[in-house]
Amino acid sequence: MPETEKAVFKVFIRGPIAAVWREITKTDELQKGFFNMRLDTNGLKPGGKMRMLSASGKYAGIVGDVLEFDPPHRYVHTFRFTRFEDPPCTITHELREVEGGVEYSMIIDGMAPGTKTAKQMMQGTNLILNTVKRLIETGRPSFGVRMLYVLFKVLEPLSPNKTRAENWPL
Repeated sequence: MPETEKAVFKVFIRGPIAAVWREITKTDELQKGFFNMRLDTNGLKPGGKMRMLSASGKYAGIVGDVLEFDPPHRYVHTFRFTRFEDPPCTITHELREVEGGVEYSMIIDGMAPGTKTAKQMMQGTNLILNTVKRLIETGRPSFGVRMLYVLFKVLEPLSPNKTRAENWPL
């Protein structure tokens, strides 16, 4: 068994590359494609810190360091769930213009096999890509995803204290 795992996910999106890039890098509003979280950063540039905050801003679900930032084609950052003690992995977002739209690839590298992170990433990445696709193509997430976000809001007060945003400063 390898020491780390790599996974590549892709989706074709009918829309302009600028719209897809904005959706995955915006910091001024919730990212509906990424579990309705807010990207919080001290700079989308190599060496910058990033975290994904709950809709209320009270909890940090993900933390990482920006490794590469090349608009509108490539965004690479480390990734660690705050609720798990797993080692970080690396996420690469790659956008490539193709006839009729954009190919969006999300590459997850360095996942420790058998970890909670690996399980969550393998389960959640297709949902992320398909939600970004639906947002760009229709303007809104599916009904099921919208209901999932309502559930997140209701359950947020039950989040572990260790995930509180003040425990994960930039």
